Amino acid sequence: MTEVINQEYNSIGGLKGHIGRRFFHISLAIIPWLYYAKGEAIGDKIGITPNQFVSIVLLLAIVGEYWRLRSGVVFFGQRSYESTQISALCWGAIAMATIFLIFEEGAYGYPLIWSLTFVDPLLGELRKSQVGESKVLTIGIIATFLIWLLCYHWYATPLLMVMVLPVIVVLSEKPRLNWIDDNAMMLLIPGLAVLMLENWV
Repeated sequence: MTEVINQEYNSIGGLKGHIGRRFFHISLAIIPWLYYAKGEAIGDKIGITPNQFVSIVLLLAIVGEYWRLRSGVVFFGQRSYESTQISALCWGAIAMATIFLIFEEGAYGYPLIWSLTFVDPLLGELRKSQVGESKVLTIGIIATFLIWLLCYHWYATPLLMVMVLPVIVVLSEKPRLNWIDDNAMMLLIPGLAVLMLENWV
Protein backbone atom coordinates (compact mmCIF):
# COMPACT_ATOMS: atom_id res chain seq x y z
CA MET A 1 0.00 0.00 0.00
CA THR A 2 1.30 3.43 -0.88
CA GLU A 3 1.70 5.75 2.10
CA VAL A 4 0.17 9.17 1.53
CA ILE A 5 2.26 11.61 3.55
CA ASN A 6 1.67 15.35 3.39
CA GLN A 7 4.95 17.07 4.27
CA GLU A 8 3.06 19.83 6.09
CA TYR A 9 1.39 17.33 8.43
CA ASN A 10 3.85 14.39 8.26
CA SER A 11 0.96 11.99 8.94
CA ILE A 12 -0.03 8.90 7.04
CA GLY A 13 -3.10 10.02 5.12
CA GLY A 14 -2.04 13.68 4.84
CA LEU A 15 -4.62 16.18 6.06
CA LYS A 16 -7.24 13.49 6.70
CA GLY A 17 -4.72 11.51 8.72
CA HIS A 18 -3.81 14.62 10.69
CA ILE A 19 -7.46 15.41 11.45
CA GLY A 20 -8.09 11.79 12.39
CA ARG A 21 -5.09 11.83 14.71
CA ARG A 22 -6.34 14.99 16.44
CA PHE A 23 -9.92 13.68 16.71
CA PHE A 24 -8.72 10.40 18.21
CA HIS A 25 -6.50 12.28 20.68
CA ILE A 26 -9.40 14.42 21.90
CA SER A 27 -11.82 11.47 22.01
CA LEU A 28 -9.58 9.82 24.63
CA ALA A 29 -11.06 12.32 27.11
CA ILE A 30 -13.88 9.83 27.70
CA ILE A 31 -11.51 7.21 29.12
CA PRO A 32 -11.14 8.68 32.64
CA TRP A 33 -14.92 8.91 32.86
CA LEU A 34 -15.20 5.24 31.91
CA TYR A 35 -12.58 4.34 34.52
CA TYR A 36 -13.63 6.51 37.45
CA ALA A 37 -17.41 6.66 36.93
CA LYS A 38 -18.15 3.30 35.32
CA GLY A 39 -15.08 1.20 36.05
CA GLU A 40 -16.50 -0.73 39.01
CA ALA A 41 -19.76 -1.55 37.22
CA ILE A 42 -17.93 -2.67 34.06
CA GLY A 43 -15.48 -4.69 36.14
CA ASP A 44 -18.30 -6.47 37.99
CA LYS A 45 -19.85 -7.53 34.68
CA ILE A 46 -16.65 -9.09 33.34
CA GLY A 47 -15.36 -10.38 36.68
CA ILE A 48 -12.20 -8.30 37.13
CA THR A 49 -11.27 -5.08 38.91
CA PRO A 50 -10.71 -1.82 36.99
CA ASN A 51 -6.98 -2.01 37.73
CA GLN A 52 -6.80 -5.56 36.44
CA PHE A 53 -8.47 -4.42 33.23
CA VAL A 54 -6.02 -1.52 32.91
CA SER A 55 -3.12 -3.93 33.41
CA ILE A 56 -4.43 -6.23 30.66
CA VAL A 57 -4.87 -3.32 28.24
CA LEU A 58 -1.36 -2.09 29.04
CA LEU A 59 0.11 -5.53 28.38
CA LEU A 60 -1.79 -5.81 25.07
CA ALA A 61 -0.58 -2.33 24.05
CA ILE A 62 3.05 -3.26 24.72
CA VAL A 63 2.78 -6.58 22.89
CA GLY A 64 0.98 -4.93 19.98
CA GLU A 65 3.61 -2.21 19.76
CA TYR A 66 6.38 -4.81 19.78
CA TRP A 67 4.72 -6.52 16.81
CA ARG A 68 4.21 -3.18 15.02
CA LEU A 69 7.86 -2.19 15.41
CA ARG A 70 9.07 -5.61 14.29
CA SER A 71 6.95 -5.36 11.15
CA GLY A 72 7.59 -1.63 10.54
CA VAL A 73 3.87 -0.90 10.15
CA VAL A 74 2.48 2.62 10.50
CA PHE A 75 -1.27 3.10 10.56
CA PHE A 76 -3.53 5.86 9.28
CA GLY A 77 -2.89 9.06 11.22
CA GLN A 78 0.48 7.97 12.57
CA ARG A 79 3.70 9.79 11.74
CA SER A 80 6.12 8.26 9.28
CA TYR A 81 8.98 8.24 11.82
CA GLU A 82 6.91 6.00 14.11
CA SER A 83 7.82 3.04 11.92
CA THR A 84 11.13 2.81 13.79
CA GLN A 85 10.30 4.08 17.27
CA ILE A 86 7.65 3.61 19.93
CA SER A 87 4.52 5.39 18.78
CA ALA A 88 2.76 8.28 20.46
CA LEU A 89 -0.26 6.00 20.88
CA CYS A 90 1.73 3.40 22.81
CA TRP A 91 3.46 6.00 24.97
CA GLY A 92 0.06 7.52 25.72
CA ALA A 93 -1.35 4.12 26.67
CA ILE A 94 1.60 3.41 28.98
CA ALA A 95 1.39 6.80 30.67
CA MET A 96 -2.40 6.78 30.98
CA ALA A 97 -2.38 3.29 32.48
CA THR A 98 0.28 4.43 34.94
CA ILE A 99 -1.90 7.35 36.02
CA PHE A 100 -4.88 5.05 36.58
CA LEU A 101 -2.83 2.55 38.56
CA ILE A 102 -1.36 5.27 40.78
CA PHE A 103 -4.34 7.61 41.18
CA GLU A 104 -7.49 5.62 41.88
CA GLU A 105 -9.45 8.80 42.62
CA GLY A 106 -10.64 11.15 39.88
CA ALA A 107 -9.45 14.30 41.66
CA TYR A 108 -6.06 13.84 40.00
CA GLY A 109 -6.76 11.42 37.17
CA TYR A 110 -9.34 13.59 35.42
CA PRO A 111 -7.28 16.80 35.17
CA LEU A 112 -4.04 14.99 34.33
CA ILE A 113 -5.56 13.05 31.43
CA TRP A 114 -7.78 15.88 30.19
CA SER A 115 -4.75 18.15 30.12
CA LEU A 116 -3.16 15.71 27.70
CA THR A 117 -6.20 15.04 25.54
CA PHE A 118 -7.20 18.68 25.08
CA VAL A 119 -4.10 20.81 25.58
CA ASP A 120 -1.56 18.75 23.63
CA PRO A 121 -3.51 19.08 20.34
CA LEU A 122 -4.11 22.75 21.10
CA LEU A 123 -0.38 23.43 21.47
CA GLY A 124 0.36 21.55 18.26
CA GLU A 125 -2.20 23.48 16.24
CA LEU A 126 -1.03 26.81 17.63
CA ARG A 127 2.54 26.04 16.59
CA LYS A 128 1.36 24.87 13.18
CA SER A 129 -0.39 28.23 12.81
CA GLN A 130 2.99 29.88 13.51
CA VAL A 131 1.87 31.51 16.74
CA GLY A 132 4.85 32.76 18.76
CA GLU A 133 6.17 30.31 21.34
CA SER A 134 5.53 32.63 24.29
CA LYS A 135 1.88 32.95 23.22
CA VAL A 136 1.64 29.19 22.72
CA LEU A 137 2.83 28.59 26.27
CA THR A 138 0.57 31.29 27.72
CA ILE A 139 -2.54 29.99 25.94
CA GLY A 140 -1.64 26.44 26.92
CA ILE A 141 -1.23 27.34 30.59
CA ILE A 142 -4.55 29.21 30.63
CA ALA A 143 -6.37 26.29 28.96
CA THR A 144 -4.80 23.82 31.39
CA PHE A 145 -5.65 26.05 34.35
CA LEU A 146 -9.32 26.08 33.27
CA ILE A 147 -9.33 22.27 33.12
CA TRP A 148 -7.87 21.98 36.61
CA LEU A 149 -10.22 24.67 37.92
CA LEU A 150 -13.22 22.74 36.60
CA CYS A 151 -11.90 19.62 38.30
CA TYR A 152 -11.55 21.61 41.54
CA HIS A 153 -15.30 22.28 41.35
CA TRP A 154 -16.37 18.87 40.01
CA TYR A 155 -13.98 16.43 41.71
CA ALA A 156 -12.50 18.39 44.65
CA THR A 157 -9.02 18.61 43.12
CA PRO A 158 -6.88 20.47 45.70
CA LEU A 159 -6.49 24.18 44.96
CA LEU A 160 -2.70 23.95 45.33
CA MET A 161 -2.64 21.56 42.36
CA VAL A 162 -4.85 23.92 40.37
CA MET A 163 -2.37 26.76 40.90
CA VAL A 164 0.85 24.83 40.26
CA LEU A 165 0.18 21.98 37.82
CA PRO A 166 -0.85 23.95 34.69
CA VAL A 167 2.66 25.37 34.32
CA ILE A 168 4.26 21.95 34.87
CA VAL A 169 1.91 20.27 32.39
CA VAL A 170 2.64 22.71 29.58
CA LEU A 171 6.39 22.85 30.17
CA SER A 172 6.57 19.05 30.22
CA GLU A 173 5.35 19.03 26.61
CA LYS A 174 8.12 21.31 25.40
CA PRO A 175 11.23 19.04 25.32
CA ARG A 176 11.67 17.21 21.99
CA LEU A 177 13.21 13.82 22.79
CA ASN A 178 13.60 10.94 20.35
CA TRP A 179 13.25 8.20 22.95
CA ILE A 180 9.96 9.29 24.58
CA ASP A 181 6.84 11.03 23.24
CA ASP A 182 5.28 14.11 24.75
CA ASN A 183 2.11 12.06 25.37
CA ALA A 184 4.07 10.33 28.11
CA MET A 185 5.90 13.45 29.28
CA MET A 186 2.63 15.36 29.79
CA LEU A 187 1.33 12.65 32.11
CA LEU A 188 4.36 11.19 33.88
CA ILE A 189 6.09 14.46 34.85
CA PRO A 190 2.91 16.15 36.17
CA GLY A 191 1.94 12.86 37.82
CA LEU A 192 5.24 12.84 39.69
CA ALA A 193 4.66 16.47 40.66
CA VAL A 194 1.24 15.56 42.06
CA LEU A 195 2.78 12.79 44.16
CA MET A 196 5.29 15.26 45.60
CA LEU A 197 2.78 18.06 46.20
CA GLU A 198 0.20 15.71 47.70
CA ASN A 199 2.22 15.79 50.93
CA TRP A 200 1.34 19.48 51.25
CA VAL A 201 -2.43 19.34 50.83
